[in-house]
Amino acid sequence: MKIDNTQPLEYSTEQNEMNILGFWIFLGAEIMLFATLFTTYFIYADRTGSGPTGADIFEITPVLIETFLLLTSSFTIGLAVNAMRLQRKNATIAFLAVTLLLGAAFLSVEIYEFMHYYHVGAGLQVSAFTGMLLTTLGTHGAHVTFGLFWGLFILMQIKKDGFNPRTANKTFIFSLYWHFLDVMWIFIFSFIYLKGMM
Repeated sequence: MKIDNTQPLEYSTEQNEMNILGFWIFLGAEIMLFATLFTTYFIYADRTGSGPTGADIFEITPVLIETFLLLTSSFTIGLAVNAMRLQRKNATIAFLAVTLLLGAAFLSVEIYEFMHYYHVGAGLQVSAFTGMLLTTLGTHGAHVTFGLFWGLFILMQIKKDGFNPRTANKTFIFSLYWHFLDVMWIFIFSFIYLKGMM
């Protein structure tokens, strides 16, 4: 394996460059998934039947907490990648751990939110609106859950093996995934919650 020392470690081999390109293509498919969910949600947003509307069930406080947690985690994953590029193993592990803790806190608030929806009568089968709302939020939450496990495995690899082209590549690709989830949350926050509260 030929290593190019003029590139950051995550780009230092041809395989690493192909992995990153392949992941960008994968993110394109993920964008299409979320675009489909958002489009379907917008089509059904006013079809509440006898169920509650967004204005009836959305609470601003949990949504603001979720937004703060996820956007802060986007900052800390950026710090983890920066620490990795500076070859600071302990800082990388610490920032990655903080990112995962923030992600877990986000999920706990989202679980609270889902329980709130259930208690106010906003289930999957109540209306087209609640069905698409829970499907869209659940899909994002499932991606965050997957990301927590993925990030934990990367953290353990860095702790065990340190920095090499393989661990650096995995860390960088994970950071792309995490930033993608944050961008999707900004769309959810803006076009589902804020629009639904009006």
